[in-house]
Amino acid sequence: MERADVEKYRSRIEKASSYGEVWEIVKDTVAESLNQRRAGMMLFLDDLPIKLGAYHPIGTNNIVLNRLLVKAIEASTQSKRVLNALIYNLLLHEYLHALGHLSELKVRQLTYHVAKECFGEDHIVTAIARSSPWALLKGIPLDKNKASERVLEIVKDFEKADRNYIV
Repeated sequence: MERADVEKYRSRIEKASSYGEVWEIVKDTVAESLNQRRAGMMLFLDDLPIKLGAYHPIGTNNIVLNRLLVKAIEASTQSKRVLNALIYNLLLHEYLHALGHLSELKVRQLTYHVAKECFGEDHIVTAIARSSPWALLKGIPLDKNKASERVLEIVKDFEKADRNYIV
């Protein structure tokens, strides 16, 4: 990949201000790196066990992201860049599952491959893909991040519609 493309993705992840904007970067980098694409995905937020970043129920168009994990990282850092890198990695991992890659080992390898190719070896996105999102939790007291009640929340405007109709 050309340096200009890497800089384009780096700039986009820095400026992203919503799940939908990060999601567009995920889809574009997968299309660029693996030549794969899937439309019609939906994102839900839920308070999951902290060791579970996100999941994709096989056979659905859903990704469920751990709201507690995102809030814990958001509270521990003032960096939108780090938060976006975390969300990118979690969404990328689950998107690869949604594309039919079922092996956890293979998905971890592909996550790193896509991140390295599209953001370069020295970017926070790639560092998280290389180690794991949980590396960001080091030193963060997690007992303060317990949910009082679990409420599944749909993220509106997550995926831009390619069509002018509702399926």
